[in-house]
Amino acid sequence: MKPPLLIDPFNRNLTYLRVSITDRCNLRCMYCMPSRETIPRLAHTQVLRYEEILRIVRIGVQLGITKIRITGGEPLVRKGVYEFLSELGKIEGLTDISLTTNGVLLKDHLAQIRDAGIKRLNISLDTLNREKFIRITGQDAFTQVWEGIEAAHHMGFAPIKFNTVAMKGINDDELTDIARLSFTYPFHMRFIEYMPIGDHHLDRSIRLLAPEILARMSPLGDLTPIRRSRDDGPAERYRFQGARGEIGIIQPLSNHFCHLCNRLRLTASGQLRPCLLSDRQEDLKGPIRKGCLDGDIVKVFLEAVRFKPMEHRVDDVRQDEVRDAMSSIGG
Repeated sequence: MKPPLLIDPFNRNLTYLRVSITDRCNLRCMYCMPSRETIPRLAHTQVLRYEEILRIVRIGVQLGITKIRITGGEPLVRKGVYEFLSELGKIEGLTDISLTTNGVLLKDHLAQIRDAGIKRLNISLDTLNREKFIRITGQDAFTQVWEGIEAAHHMGFAPIKFNTVAMKGINDDELTDIARLSFTYPFHMRFIEYMPIGDHHLDRSIRLLAPEILARMSPLGDLTPIRRSRDDGPAERYRFQGARGEIGIIQPLSNHFCHLCNRLRLTASGQLRPCLLSDRQEDLKGPIRKGCLDGDIVKVFLEAVRFKPMEHRVDDVRQDEVRDAMSSIGG
C-alpha cells in the first residue's frame, strides 16, 4: 500500500472530495440565498466540463482520494448528470460515492441514479410542513420531495441522510417531529447549526446551537451516543432507544470539528478549496484549459493541501473570511 500523499500541515489525511457540478438550483432556500434576489450565475463556459471533472477525480484518487460526494447547487438540474455519475462510478479506487440533492427531481430519476452505482443519498429537508417549505425554499415542492424520499427508501437506497438546518423561529418547533422520523424509518437525521456564510446571510439571532437542538428533541427520550467509525463525517451520532434510524448533530460553531476534517472541495467553476469556511482556493480550470499535464494538477492539489487551515473563524465577528455564497461553493 502506497503512503498517503494528501497530508496537510496538521497531519490530517485528506481522502474526501466534494464536487460541485453546477451553481444552479431549482429552489431558493433562505439560508443559501437570503435576499432571494437573482445571484449572478456562471456562464456555461465557466463551468467545468464533465470530462474535466473526471480527470481531476482520477488524479485525486491517485493521491489517495477514496470518497466523493456530488453536490451543486442542485446537481440533478445539470444536463447529462446521470451519464456522468455512471462514468464516475467506473473509476477504480473510489470506495464511496454519494449524492446530495434537494429531492425535487429525485422521484423520476431514482432508477438512473441507482444504475449509475449510487446507493447513498443526502437530502435537504428543513420542514415537514408544506406552507413552511414554501417559506424556506421559495417553491411549493414539498409533496414531490417527500414522494422522492419514500420511493428512494422503497428502492433500497441506504443510508438516506437528511440535512436539516436548525433555525430559531423558523423550524425549531418541528425538530422533534423531524427527529421522530428515525423511529419509523432507518434514516439518518442530521441537524446542522446555521452558518453565516457569504456577503448576505440571515441574522445570527436565528441560530440554534447543539445544546438547544438536543433540548428540542428531549421529549422523545434519551439519546445514546454511537461510536465513531473511521469514515464518519463531522456529525456527533446518537440513537433513541427502539429507533430504526439515528440522529446526528453537526456543530460548526459550538464545537469545531476542524481537527477531524479530511475534505477538499471542487467548485463548479474549477476551484479547489481546502476549507468550506475560507475563500482561499486554487485554480484548476485555468491550467487544464491551457493544456497542463497531470503532474501540474497534482501540484495544485498539493498546494491546496498546504494551505488547509487548522480551524475556521467564521463565528468571529471581526472576520470577513467567507464572502462567497454557499450556492456558489457547493457546501
